[in-house]
Amino acid sequence: MRQTFAVWALAFAASCAPVQPVDTITRAATTSALPPMQGFADTSPVRVTRSNAEMAQDFLDLTFRLESGRTISTMTRFEGPLTVRVLGSAAPTLATDLDVLLSRLRQEADLDIRPTQSSDASITIQAIPQRTLQRAVPKAACFVVPRVRDWDEYMASRSSGRVDWSTLTQREHAAIFVPADAAPQEIRDCLHEELAQVLGPLNDLYRLPDSVFNDDNIHAVLTGFDMLMLRVTYAPELRSGMTRAQVASALPAILARLNPRGGSGGTASFPDTSRDWIRAMETALTEGSSPATRRAAAARAVRIGQTLGWTGPREGFAYYAMGRLEVGNDSRAALAAFEAADRIYRASQATQIHSAHIAVQKAAFALSAGDAMTTIELADLAIPLAREHQNAALLATLMMFKAEALELQGGSVAAEALRLDSLPWARYGFGSDDNVRARLAEVRGLRPF
Repeated sequence: MRQTFAVWALAFAASCAPVQPVDTITRAATTSALPPMQGFADTSPVRVTRSNAEMAQDFLDLTFRLESGRTISTMTRFEGPLTVRVLGSAAPTLATDLDVLLSRLRQEADLDIRPTQSSDASITIQAIPQRTLQRAVPKAACFVVPRVRDWDEYMASRSSGRVDWSTLTQREHAAIFVPADAAPQEIRDCLHEELAQVLGPLNDLYRLPDSVFNDDNIHAVLTGFDMLMLRVTYAPELRSGMTRAQVASALPAILARLNPRGGSGGTASFPDTSRDWIRAMETALTEGSSPATRRAAAARAVRIGQTLGWTGPREGFAYYAMGRLEVGNDSRAALAAFEAADRIYRASQATQIHSAHIAVQKAAFALSAGDAMTTIELADLAIPLAREHQNAALLATLMMFKAEALELQGGSVAAEALRLDSLPWARYGFGSDDNVRARLAEVRGLRPF
Protein backbone atom coordinates (compact mmCIF):
# COMPACT_ATOMS: atom_id res chain seq x y z
CA MET A 1 0.00 0.00 0.00
CA ARG A 2 1.44 3.34 -1.05
CA GLN A 3 0.55 5.70 1.77
CA THR A 4 -0.31 9.38 1.77
CA PHE A 5 1.22 11.32 4.63
CA ALA A 6 -0.26 14.71 5.44
CA VAL A 7 3.13 16.17 6.34
CA TRP A 8 4.09 16.15 2.65
CA ALA A 9 1.28 18.59 1.89
CA LEU A 10 2.84 21.36 3.96
CA ALA A 11 4.38 24.43 2.36
CA PHE A 12 7.45 23.86 0.18
CA ALA A 13 6.45 20.21 -0.43
CA ALA A 14 7.99 18.59 -3.50
CA SER A 15 5.64 15.62 -3.49
CA CYS A 16 2.91 14.39 -5.79
CA ALA A 17 0.12 15.69 -3.56
CA PRO A 18 -2.01 18.39 -5.19
CA VAL A 19 -1.14 21.91 -4.08
CA GLN A 20 -3.98 24.08 -2.89
CA PRO A 21 -4.36 27.34 -4.84
CA VAL A 22 -3.06 30.50 -3.17
CA ASP A 23 -3.96 34.13 -3.72
CA THR A 24 -0.72 35.46 -5.18
CA ILE A 25 -0.35 34.65 -8.88
CA THR A 26 2.74 35.61 -10.87
CA ARG A 27 2.79 36.82 -14.44
CA ALA A 28 4.30 33.54 -15.57
CA ALA A 29 1.73 31.61 -13.57
CA THR A 30 -1.21 33.26 -15.31
CA THR A 31 -0.16 32.10 -18.79
CA SER A 32 -3.33 30.76 -20.41
CA ALA A 33 -1.68 27.82 -22.19
CA LEU A 34 1.03 25.81 -20.47
CA PRO A 35 3.60 23.81 -22.47
CA PRO A 36 2.96 20.09 -23.17
CA MET A 37 3.65 17.60 -20.40
CA GLN A 38 7.13 16.08 -20.16
CA GLY A 39 7.75 12.42 -19.25
CA PHE A 40 10.83 10.25 -18.72
CA ALA A 41 12.68 7.75 -20.89
CA ASP A 42 12.52 3.97 -20.41
CA THR A 43 15.61 3.65 -18.23
CA SER A 44 16.51 2.28 -14.82
CA PRO A 45 17.38 5.28 -12.62
CA VAL A 46 19.32 3.53 -9.86
CA ARG A 47 21.77 0.64 -10.17
CA VAL A 48 22.42 -2.06 -7.61
CA THR A 49 25.42 -1.15 -5.47
CA ARG A 50 25.15 -3.18 -2.25
CA SER A 51 26.53 -6.60 -1.36
CA ASN A 52 24.64 -9.81 -2.05
CA ALA A 53 24.84 -10.79 1.62
CA GLU A 54 23.11 -7.58 2.60
CA MET A 55 20.46 -7.95 -0.08
CA ALA A 56 19.78 -11.58 0.86
CA GLN A 57 18.74 -10.38 4.31
CA ASP A 58 16.61 -7.69 2.68
CA PHE A 59 14.89 -10.25 0.47
CA LEU A 60 13.99 -12.49 3.41
CA ASP A 61 12.62 -9.61 5.48
CA LEU A 62 10.66 -8.24 2.52
CA THR A 63 9.22 -11.62 1.52
CA PHE A 64 8.34 -13.27 4.80
CA ARG A 65 6.64 -10.36 6.56
CA LEU A 66 3.73 -8.05 5.95
CA GLU A 67 3.85 -4.29 6.56
CA SER A 68 1.93 -4.82 9.79
CA GLY A 69 4.81 -6.90 11.15
CA ARG A 70 2.98 -10.23 10.81
CA THR A 71 5.12 -13.09 9.56
CA ILE A 72 4.36 -15.17 6.46
CA SER A 73 5.12 -18.88 6.77
CA THR A 74 5.73 -19.61 3.08
CA MET A 75 6.75 -17.73 -0.02
CA THR A 76 4.14 -17.13 -2.73
CA ARG A 77 4.40 -15.90 -6.30
CA PHE A 78 2.61 -16.23 -9.63
CA GLU A 79 3.52 -19.38 -11.54
CA GLY A 80 3.65 -19.14 -15.33
CA PRO A 81 3.18 -16.22 -17.75
CA LEU A 82 1.65 -13.02 -16.38
CA THR A 83 -1.02 -10.82 -17.93
CA VAL A 84 -2.18 -7.31 -16.94
CA ARG A 85 -5.40 -5.50 -17.85
CA VAL A 86 -6.64 -1.95 -17.11
CA LEU A 87 -10.17 -0.98 -16.07
CA GLY A 88 -11.82 2.32 -15.21
CA SER A 89 -11.53 5.87 -16.47
CA ALA A 90 -7.77 6.03 -16.29
CA ALA A 91 -5.73 9.14 -17.03
CA PRO A 92 -4.20 9.06 -20.56
CA THR A 93 -0.70 8.86 -19.07
CA LEU A 94 -1.47 5.59 -17.26
CA ALA A 95 -1.31 3.49 -20.45
CA THR A 96 1.99 5.05 -21.53
CA ASP A 97 3.59 4.69 -18.11
CA LEU A 98 2.34 1.11 -17.79
CA ASP A 99 3.84 0.18 -21.17
CA VAL A 100 7.19 1.60 -20.04
CA LEU A 101 7.00 -0.28 -16.75
CA LEU A 102 6.06 -3.61 -18.35
CA SER A 103 8.94 -3.22 -20.78
CA ARG A 104 11.34 -2.64 -17.88
CA LEU A 105 9.97 -5.67 -16.03
CA ARG A 106 10.60 -7.85 -19.07
CA GLN A 107 14.10 -6.51 -19.64
CA GLU A 108 15.40 -5.95 -16.11
CA ALA A 109 13.46 -8.48 -14.02
CA ASP A 110 13.25 -11.11 -16.78
CA LEU A 111 9.49 -11.52 -16.28
CA ASP A 112 7.11 -12.93 -18.90
CA ILE A 113 4.47 -10.22 -18.46
CA ARG A 114 2.14 -8.83 -21.13
CA PRO A 115 -0.93 -6.59 -21.41
CA THR A 116 -4.30 -8.19 -22.09
CA GLN A 117 -7.98 -7.33 -22.31
CA SER A 118 -9.09 -10.66 -20.88
CA SER A 119 -11.21 -10.70 -17.72
CA ASP A 120 -9.06 -13.64 -16.60
CA ALA A 121 -5.92 -11.47 -16.38
CA SER A 122 -3.43 -12.32 -13.65
CA ILE A 123 -3.44 -8.69 -12.50
CA THR A 124 -6.14 -6.05 -12.92
CA ILE A 125 -5.29 -2.37 -12.58
CA GLN A 126 -8.43 -0.33 -11.95
CA ALA A 127 -8.62 3.46 -11.76
CA ILE A 128 -10.97 4.61 -8.99
CA PRO A 129 -11.90 8.21 -8.04
CA GLN A 130 -9.72 9.33 -5.15
CA ARG A 131 -12.64 10.01 -2.82
CA THR A 132 -14.05 6.54 -3.38
CA LEU A 133 -10.67 4.91 -2.92
CA GLN A 134 -9.86 6.75 0.29
CA ARG A 135 -13.28 6.11 1.79
CA ALA A 136 -12.41 2.42 1.61
CA VAL A 137 -8.79 2.76 2.82
CA PRO A 138 -8.32 6.28 4.25
CA LYS A 139 -4.52 6.36 4.48
CA ALA A 140 -3.83 4.81 1.08
CA ALA A 141 -2.88 6.61 -2.10
CA CYS A 142 -3.30 3.22 -3.82
CA PHE A 143 -3.24 -0.44 -2.80
CA VAL A 144 -3.25 -4.03 -4.03
CA VAL A 145 -5.55 -6.91 -3.02
CA PRO A 146 -5.21 -10.67 -3.67
CA ARG A 147 -7.87 -13.04 -5.07
CA VAL A 148 -10.08 -10.32 -6.59
CA ARG A 149 -10.48 -9.10 -10.18
CA ASP A 150 -12.14 -5.68 -9.76
CA TRP A 151 -13.45 -3.08 -7.29
CA ASP A 152 -16.88 -4.63 -6.86
CA GLU A 153 -15.35 -7.98 -5.98
CA TYR A 154 -13.02 -6.27 -3.52
CA MET A 155 -15.86 -4.39 -1.80
CA ALA A 156 -17.80 -7.64 -1.45
CA SER A 157 -14.78 -9.46 0.02
CA ARG A 158 -12.86 -6.85 1.99
CA SER A 159 -14.11 -7.94 5.42
CA SER A 160 -13.27 -11.59 4.79
CA GLY A 161 -10.13 -13.66 4.99
CA ARG A 162 -10.21 -13.98 1.23
CA VAL A 163 -8.13 -10.83 0.83
CA ASP A 164 -5.58 -11.79 3.51
CA TRP A 165 -2.13 -12.19 1.90
CA SER A 166 -0.97 -14.53 4.67
CA THR A 167 -3.54 -17.17 3.65
CA LEU A 168 -2.21 -17.57 0.09
CA THR A 169 -0.37 -20.67 -1.05
CA GLN A 170 0.13 -19.34 -4.59
CA ARG A 171 -0.79 -16.08 -6.33
CA GLU A 172 -3.32 -16.44 -9.14
CA HIS A 173 -5.29 -13.20 -9.38
CA ALA A 174 -4.91 -9.76 -7.81
CA ALA A 175 -6.19 -6.24 -8.31
CA ILE A 176 -4.38 -2.92 -7.99
CA PHE A 177 -6.50 0.16 -7.29
CA VAL A 178 -5.01 3.51 -8.31
CA PRO A 179 -6.50 7.04 -8.18
CA ALA A 180 -8.20 8.01 -11.44
CA ASP A 181 -7.92 11.75 -10.84
CA ALA A 182 -4.48 12.22 -9.29
CA ALA A 183 -1.45 13.84 -10.90
CA PRO A 184 0.22 11.69 -13.59
CA GLN A 185 3.33 11.21 -11.45
CA GLU A 186 1.32 9.98 -8.47
CA ILE A 187 -0.47 7.44 -10.68
CA ARG A 188 2.84 6.29 -12.16
CA ASP A 189 4.41 5.96 -8.70
CA CYS A 190 1.45 3.84 -7.62
CA LEU A 191 1.86 1.61 -10.67
CA HIS A 192 5.51 1.01 -9.85
CA GLU A 193 5.13 0.26 -6.16
CA GLU A 194 1.92 -1.73 -6.28
CA LEU A 195 2.81 -3.79 -9.34
CA ALA A 196 6.15 -4.63 -7.73
CA GLN A 197 4.41 -5.72 -4.54
CA VAL A 198 1.74 -7.77 -6.26
CA LEU A 199 4.51 -9.60 -8.11
CA GLY A 200 7.01 -9.93 -5.29
CA PRO A 201 7.78 -8.64 -1.79
CA LEU A 202 4.77 -7.62 0.29
CA ASN A 203 6.64 -5.77 3.03
CA ASP A 204 8.27 -2.34 3.23
CA LEU A 205 11.49 -1.68 5.15
CA TYR A 206 12.41 1.80 6.39
CA ARG A 207 16.09 0.81 6.40
CA LEU A 208 16.33 0.45 2.59
CA PRO A 209 18.18 3.35 0.93
CA ASP A 210 17.63 2.33 -2.69
CA SER A 211 14.11 0.96 -3.05
CA VAL A 212 10.42 1.76 -3.46
CA PHE A 213 9.86 -0.90 -0.77
CA ASN A 214 10.21 1.84 1.84
CA ASP A 215 7.36 3.85 3.32
CA ASP A 216 9.37 7.08 3.13
CA ASN A 217 8.17 7.41 -0.52
CA ILE A 218 11.53 8.94 -1.51
CA HIS A 219 12.02 6.75 -4.59
CA ALA A 220 9.43 7.35 -7.27
CA VAL A 221 10.10 4.44 -9.66
CA LEU A 222 11.52 0.93 -9.42
CA THR A 223 15.27 0.83 -8.85
CA GLY A 224 17.90 -1.72 -9.78
CA PHE A 225 17.53 -3.22 -6.31
CA ASP A 226 13.78 -3.61 -6.80
CA MET A 227 14.26 -5.31 -10.17
CA LEU A 228 16.80 -7.65 -8.62
CA MET A 229 14.36 -8.58 -5.86
CA LEU A 230 11.79 -9.47 -8.54
CA ARG A 231 14.31 -11.52 -10.52
CA VAL A 232 15.15 -13.43 -7.35
CA THR A 233 11.45 -13.98 -6.60
CA TYR A 234 10.97 -15.66 -9.98
CA ALA A 235 14.30 -17.50 -10.09
CA PRO A 236 13.82 -21.16 -11.17
CA GLU A 237 15.42 -22.32 -7.91
CA LEU A 238 12.43 -20.94 -5.95
CA ARG A 239 8.74 -21.79 -5.96
CA SER A 240 5.55 -21.04 -4.06
CA GLY A 241 5.31 -22.88 -0.75
CA MET A 242 9.01 -22.68 0.21
CA THR A 243 9.77 -21.75 3.81
CA ARG A 244 12.07 -18.94 4.94
CA ALA A 245 14.80 -21.47 5.76
CA GLN A 246 14.56 -23.09 2.34
CA VAL A 247 14.72 -19.73 0.55
CA ALA A 248 17.60 -18.56 2.73
CA SER A 249 19.56 -21.68 1.78
CA ALA A 250 19.07 -21.03 -1.94
CA LEU A 251 19.68 -17.26 -1.94
CA PRO A 252 23.51 -17.10 -1.96
CA ALA A 253 23.77 -19.10 -5.19
CA ILE A 254 20.87 -17.23 -6.81
CA LEU A 255 22.32 -13.80 -6.02
CA ALA A 256 25.81 -14.86 -7.08
CA ARG A 257 24.36 -15.86 -10.47
CA LEU A 258 22.11 -12.83 -10.94
CA ASN A 259 24.41 -10.20 -9.47
CA PRO A 260 28.03 -11.43 -9.69
CA ARG A 261 29.37 -7.96 -8.82
CA GLY A 262 27.72 -8.25 -5.40
CA GLY A 263 30.18 -10.90 -4.24
CA SER A 264 29.39 -14.24 -2.71
CA GLY A 265 29.41 -15.58 0.81
CA GLY A 266 29.51 -13.41 3.89
CA THR A 267 26.70 -12.53 6.23
CA ALA A 268 24.63 -9.49 7.03
CA SER A 269 22.48 -8.73 10.03
CA PHE A 270 20.27 -5.70 10.48
CA PRO A 271 18.28 -4.75 13.56
CA ASP A 272 14.55 -4.66 12.98
CA THR A 273 12.83 -1.30 12.87
CA SER A 274 11.05 -1.20 16.21
CA ARG A 275 7.28 -0.95 16.24
CA ASP A 276 7.64 1.98 18.67
CA TRP A 277 9.60 3.90 16.04
CA ILE A 278 7.10 3.01 13.31
CA ARG A 279 4.17 4.10 15.49
CA ALA A 280 5.93 7.38 16.29
CA MET A 281 6.52 8.06 12.60
CA GLU A 282 2.94 7.18 11.68
CA THR A 283 1.68 9.61 14.30
CA ALA A 284 4.05 12.30 13.05
CA LEU A 285 3.17 11.88 9.40
CA THR A 286 -0.61 11.47 9.38
CA GLU A 287 -3.49 13.72 10.28
CA GLY A 288 -5.64 13.02 13.29
CA SER A 289 -3.46 14.38 16.08
CA SER A 290 -2.65 17.93 17.12
CA PRO A 291 0.44 19.63 15.62
CA ALA A 292 2.14 19.48 19.02
CA THR A 293 1.47 15.75 19.30
CA ARG A 294 2.86 15.14 15.84
CA ARG A 295 6.00 17.18 16.55
CA ALA A 296 6.51 15.25 19.78
CA ALA A 297 6.13 11.97 17.86
CA ALA A 298 8.80 12.99 15.34
CA ALA A 299 11.14 13.94 18.18
CA ARG A 300 10.44 10.58 19.83
CA ALA A 301 11.37 8.76 16.60
CA VAL A 302 14.66 10.67 16.48
CA ARG A 303 15.43 9.71 20.10
CA ILE A 304 14.60 6.04 19.49
CA GLY A 305 16.96 5.95 16.52
CA GLN A 306 19.73 7.61 18.51
CA THR A 307 19.27 5.17 21.41
CA LEU A 308 19.47 2.20 19.04
CA GLY A 309 22.51 3.62 17.28
CA TRP A 310 20.90 3.81 13.85
CA THR A 311 22.38 5.73 10.95
CA GLY A 312 21.16 6.03 7.40
CA PRO A 313 17.67 6.27 5.91
CA ARG A 314 15.68 5.73 9.11
CA GLU A 315 17.46 8.35 11.14
CA GLY A 316 17.54 10.80 8.24
CA PHE A 317 13.83 10.34 7.60
CA ALA A 318 12.97 11.00 11.24
CA TYR A 319 14.89 14.30 11.13
CA TYR A 320 13.25 15.13 7.80
CA ALA A 321 9.79 14.62 9.30
CA MET A 322 10.75 16.69 12.33
CA GLY A 323 11.87 19.54 10.10
CA ARG A 324 8.69 19.45 8.05
CA LEU A 325 6.56 19.63 11.18
CA GLU A 326 8.56 22.52 12.63
CA VAL A 327 8.07 24.66 9.50
CA GLY A 328 5.68 27.40 10.55
CA ASN A 329 6.24 26.66 14.22
CA ASP A 330 9.96 27.08 14.94
CA SER A 331 12.09 28.04 11.95
CA ARG A 332 15.40 27.48 13.73
CA ALA A 333 14.37 24.00 14.85
CA ALA A 334 13.13 23.20 11.35
CA LEU A 335 16.36 24.27 9.68
CA ALA A 336 18.46 22.41 12.28
CA ALA A 337 16.48 19.23 11.62
CA PHE A 338 16.91 19.59 7.86
CA GLU A 339 20.65 20.12 8.29
CA ALA A 340 20.86 16.97 10.44
CA ALA A 341 18.95 14.96 7.85
CA ASP A 342 21.15 16.34 5.08
CA ARG A 343 24.35 15.31 6.88
CA ILE A 344 23.01 11.78 7.33
CA TYR A 345 21.86 11.44 3.73
CA ARG A 346 25.04 12.90 2.21
CA ALA A 347 27.16 10.36 4.08
CA SER A 348 26.16 7.63 1.61
CA GLN A 349 26.04 7.52 -2.17
CA ALA A 350 22.83 5.46 -1.86
CA THR A 351 20.90 8.35 -0.28
CA GLN A 352 21.80 11.25 -2.56
CA ILE A 353 18.24 11.52 -3.88
CA HIS A 354 17.14 11.87 -0.25
CA SER A 355 19.42 14.90 0.06
CA ALA A 356 17.74 16.39 -3.03
CA HIS A 357 14.45 16.39 -1.11
CA ILE A 358 16.21 18.21 1.72
CA ALA A 359 17.56 20.73 -0.79
CA VAL A 360 14.00 21.93 -1.48
CA GLN A 361 13.50 22.68 2.20
CA LYS A 362 16.85 24.46 2.56
CA ALA A 363 16.24 26.40 -0.64
CA ALA A 364 12.96 27.69 0.80
CA PHE A 365 14.82 29.13 3.78
CA ALA A 366 17.58 30.57 1.61
CA LEU A 367 15.18 32.20 -0.85
CA SER A 368 13.02 33.72 1.87
CA ALA A 369 16.19 35.20 3.39
CA GLY A 370 17.10 36.75 0.04
CA ASP A 371 20.16 34.49 -0.36
CA ALA A 372 20.05 33.96 -4.11
CA MET A 373 23.50 32.37 -4.38
CA THR A 374 22.79 29.62 -1.84
CA THR A 375 19.41 28.92 -3.44
CA ILE A 376 21.06 28.49 -6.84
CA GLU A 377 23.82 26.27 -5.43
CA LEU A 378 21.28 24.01 -3.71
CA ALA A 379 19.17 23.74 -6.87
CA ASP A 380 22.16 23.06 -9.13
CA LEU A 381 23.26 20.14 -6.94
CA ALA A 382 19.78 18.63 -6.63
CA ILE A 383 18.33 19.10 -10.13
CA PRO A 384 20.45 16.33 -11.77
CA LEU A 385 19.47 13.94 -8.98
CA ALA A 386 15.76 14.67 -9.39
CA ARG A 387 16.04 14.10 -13.14
CA GLU A 388 18.06 10.90 -12.73
CA HIS A 389 15.49 9.51 -10.28
CA GLN A 390 12.57 10.54 -12.52
CA ASN A 391 10.84 12.77 -9.98
CA ALA A 392 9.17 15.47 -12.07
CA ALA A 393 7.50 17.21 -9.13
CA LEU A 394 10.82 17.56 -7.32
CA LEU A 395 12.62 18.59 -10.51
CA ALA A 396 10.08 21.28 -11.39
CA THR A 397 10.07 22.71 -7.86
CA LEU A 398 13.87 22.98 -7.80
CA MET A 399 13.84 24.72 -11.17
CA MET A 400 11.23 27.17 -9.87
CA PHE A 401 13.40 27.97 -6.85
CA LYS A 402 16.40 28.61 -9.06
CA ALA A 403 14.32 30.84 -11.33
CA GLU A 404 13.25 33.03 -8.39
CA ALA A 405 16.86 33.24 -7.21
CA LEU A 406 17.96 34.35 -10.69
CA GLU A 407 15.23 36.99 -10.58
CA LEU A 408 16.64 38.22 -7.26
CA GLN A 409 20.02 38.64 -8.97
CA GLY A 410 18.45 40.71 -11.75
CA GLY A 411 18.45 37.96 -14.36
CA SER A 412 14.83 38.33 -15.42
CA VAL A 413 15.28 36.82 -18.89
CA ALA A 414 17.10 33.73 -17.59
CA ALA A 415 14.58 33.38 -14.78
CA GLU A 416 11.60 33.47 -17.16
CA ALA A 417 13.25 30.94 -19.47
CA LEU A 418 13.88 28.54 -16.57
CA ARG A 419 10.31 28.92 -15.31
CA LEU A 420 9.03 27.99 -18.74
CA ASP A 421 11.38 24.99 -18.84
CA SER A 422 9.97 23.82 -15.50
CA LEU A 423 6.35 23.80 -16.67
CA PRO A 424 6.33 20.54 -18.71
CA TRP A 425 7.77 18.70 -15.70
CA ALA A 426 5.35 20.47 -13.36
CA ARG A 427 2.35 19.37 -15.42
CA TYR A 428 3.44 15.73 -15.05
CA GLY A 429 4.34 16.13 -11.38
CA PHE A 430 1.39 18.22 -10.14
CA GLY A 431 -1.38 17.44 -12.60
CA SER A 432 -3.83 20.22 -13.34
CA ASP A 433 -2.83 23.63 -14.64
CA ASP A 434 -4.28 25.16 -11.48
CA ASN A 435 -1.91 23.06 -9.36
CA VAL A 436 1.04 24.06 -11.52
CA ARG A 437 0.18 27.76 -11.24
CA ALA A 438 -0.31 27.39 -7.51
CA ARG A 439 3.16 25.87 -7.10
CA LEU A 440 4.70 28.71 -9.11
CA ALA A 441 2.92 31.24 -6.92
CA GLU A 442 3.89 29.41 -3.73
CA VAL A 443 7.58 29.46 -4.61
CA ARG A 444 7.50 33.07 -5.77
CA GLY A 445 5.71 34.02 -2.56
CA LEU A 446 8.83 33.04 -0.60
CA ARG A 447 10.96 35.65 -2.39
CA PRO A 448 11.47 38.87 -0.42
CA PHE A 449 10.29 42.05 -2.11
